Amino acid sequence: MAYHSFRQEGAPDKPVVLAFHGTGGDEHQFVDLVRRMLPGAGIVAPRGDVSEHGANRFFRRTGEGVYDMDDLALRTRAMLDFVTQVRADFAGRPLFALGYSNGANILAAMLFQQPDLFDRAALLHPLIPWVPAPQPGLRDRPVFISAGRNDPICPLPESLALIDWFSRQGARVESRIEAGGHQILPSELNALHRFLASE
Repeated sequence: MAYHSFRQEGAPDKPVVLAFHGTGGDEHQFVDLVRRMLPGAGIVAPRGDVSEHGANRFFRRTGEGVYDMDDLALRTRAMLDFVTQVRADFAGRPLFALGYSNGANILAAMLFQQPDLFDRAALLHPLIPWVPAPQPGLRDRPVFISAGRNDPICPLPESLALIDWFSRQGARVESRIEAGGHQILPSELNALHRFLASE
């Protein structure tokens, strides 16, 4: 499946970063951030193809925190096909991924199914309101998860449950719990930078 995307080839000896925007964002939301954090990296940033009252999203929902699970399954499969093609286009280069809010959720849904597509993944304020099936392919996979203690969209217990789930799969989880809400704080970005730039 084709997505309207921002694409920057970057240097052949640098990783490629897939960037998934939050609700209402677009393919440009994290381009400057990735450029600052990983100079020379390739960037592929698709635009969500679902419109919620004019706001771009990666899958449908029927209410806050209530997902259309059939639509999520369909669009996760389509995004997995897209990422598989990106991996082929940049063969031999590490593939990193980051997603915020709705973008983190579609990224998480892909990690539940095909974690081997990603060399490392960062989920910023994800909300996964169900318990995923076990995924042994996550063992030793570096995963960053951040959350806000007072996030009105992603309740902290849900975030902690997701962190625990990834840990139980054997992923190398780095978590960051901030005092704020749904916004991304500078300290969170510093931790993300260290995660993406680490060897």
